[in-house]
Amino acid sequence: MAGWLALPLSITSECPQDQLVLVGVGPGDPELLTVAAVRALEAADVVAHPIAHEGAEGMALAIASRWIRPDQRCLPLLFPMVTESQPRIAAWRQAADVLAAEVRSGNRVVLLCEGDVSLFATGSYVQLALRRHHPDVPFVLIPGITSVSAAAAAAAKDSFDVPLAFQQEGLLIRPCPETHAELIALLQSARKTSTVLGLIKLGQRWSWVRAALEQEQLLDRALFAQRVGWPDQWVASAQAVPDDVRPYFSMLLIRQQWPEVLP
Repeated sequence: MAGWLALPLSITSECPQDQLVLVGVGPGDPELLTVAAVRALEAADVVAHPIAHEGAEGMALAIASRWIRPDQRCLPLLFPMVTESQPRIAAWRQAADVLAAEVRSGNRVVLLCEGDVSLFATGSYVQLALRRHHPDVPFVLIPGITSVSAAAAAAAKDSFDVPLAFQQEGLLIRPCPETHAELIALLQSARKTSTVLGLIKLGQRWSWVRAALEQEQLLDRALFAQRVGWPDQWVASAQAVPDDVRPYFSMLLIRQQWPEVLP
């Protein structure tokens, strides 16, 4: 038993020795970084982080700033928030080129990613660009806490219980549908399959999304969460959120039914 327990520790202890680490920093609260993420940051010479435009700080850097020392070099990487494919492809490949060059120069590099490094993450595109264009540069991933998990935990503090999944239930995390009809179809499908929904990127859709939830009699079964993990976090029953709110960095957790066997 002692040998089995030692195995995860030996794997984790090697993380700081890797020269390129893609790190998930969680949804907002710096206390939610994993031990592995903090240790990778401590060992880094260069801390790369995404920005949406020149001069921006970036949310991932803001989350991890508590753990960054003055002697470490911060390296902003531009990932424009546009719908066109070519600028995004160029940005991913350029980021991979820059990271590979830093590693080849002998630096230990961390790339910060908001939330989890593999879930709707810029880091996933960089990961694929590195694998394709710089196969000689090894890297590792350190997962981070997702906003969906953090929202469920935050809700419990306010006596709103929304476990993400029990036993044979499903959990579907996806961007909010674009139309009222698509959302109704998704809600009905989730109800039939005992699937809890985590709908991210709610944004400006809230007014008609709220109407759809009311139509399906789900307002009291849906959790609204905005800027989870940040000082201005707002977590509430969807019923308490008026339809004129224009939320940014917001999401919904929707549990439509409960198992028959409960405590």
